[in-house]
Amino acid sequence: MTKYFIFIPNLLSIIRIALVYPILNNIYLGNFEISIAFFLVASLTDALDGFLARKMEWQTELGQILDPVADKLLLSGTVFILWLNNFLPFYIFVIFISRDVAILVGAAVQMSLIESYTPAPNLLGKMTTSLQIIYISIIFLNEIFNFNISFDFLNIITISITLLSLIVYAISWYRDLREYHNE
Repeated sequence: MTKYFIFIPNLLSIIRIALVYPILNNIYLGNFEISIAFFLVASLTDALDGFLARKMEWQTELGQILDPVADKLLLSGTVFILWLNNFLPFYIFVIFISRDVAILVGAAVQMSLIESYTPAPNLLGKMTTSLQIIYISIIFLNEIFNFNISFDFLNIITISITLLSLIVYAISWYRDLREYHNE
């Protein structure tokens, strides 16, 4: 019976991708109330599709590609439009985008070199994604409620975790490639 529902995590990833444009457009238009609503729904689909895929064993090859692509489109697109409209500093934009590009390139290289290899997210990667979602949500809330808070401490924490995550991924890629070549 559950085999009929195996498409649900993929559908959630597709919904997340479909929400990217309304999120970005509403940020551009300054409609942060709508942006945060769509952004939180998209973020919840990320958590739900992962949960369903793992716990219900509804994992598919398409989902293993679709989910990280949806995550990267959501977070990278949102960070890009927030930077473009001066809601976050350029260095945050560069660090977030660089990590995402490096992860995509690293995964692509590993998948091309190691037969039947599918990259798996690690705990620090999931924490980084969660922290970035919180960071972006705080920017939205700051714009909605005019808190006028300082982001200095949050920037330092977010950058540190993001860079640490990239380092952990790089070490993991290196270890996997060494293992593969030593077999």
